[in-house]
Amino acid sequence: MRALVSEGDEAPDFELPAHTGETVRLSDLRGRPVVLYFYPRAGTPGCTREAERFNSLLEEFSSLGVEVLGISTDSPRAAARFADRLGLRFRLLSDVDGRVASSYGALKAGTKRPSARRVTFILGSDGRILKILEGVRPAQRHADLALEFVREKLGS
Repeated sequence: MRALVSEGDEAPDFELPAHTGETVRLSDLRGRPVVLYFYPRAGTPGCTREAERFNSLLEEFSSLGVEVLGISTDSPRAAARFADRLGLRFRLLSDVDGRVASSYGALKAGTKRPSARRVTFILGSDGRILKILEGVRPAQRHADLALEFVREKLGS
């Protein structure tokens, strides 16, 4: 399934609870690039590897002014446990009903409970989608692919 949005489109705005207890509005992040990655479920091996890799590259993303956000359909409490266990330094957002994942075309079809599929959106500081990384696997280290794209686009 392809994303409902395309590169060049304005990213759908949203407001979601973060594992830190705050509410995050995408529109509040205008003016800086954002890496928005959807992941299926906190605590699974693939999602753990993926989060750990984004976390290990966080300083490099931050040095380029990029905000990294992870989104799943997990509850804020599950996201908080996951972030605490891994020592994550970026925010995980809870899209419990899958509404945001659906608006991006990142909702898995045919599952009993809403679940996101693994897809990453790189947004420019103007809120437009610069790049979509689909069909990625944690073993492919797609956080590295996202960082490589950001470096090329924003300079290093």
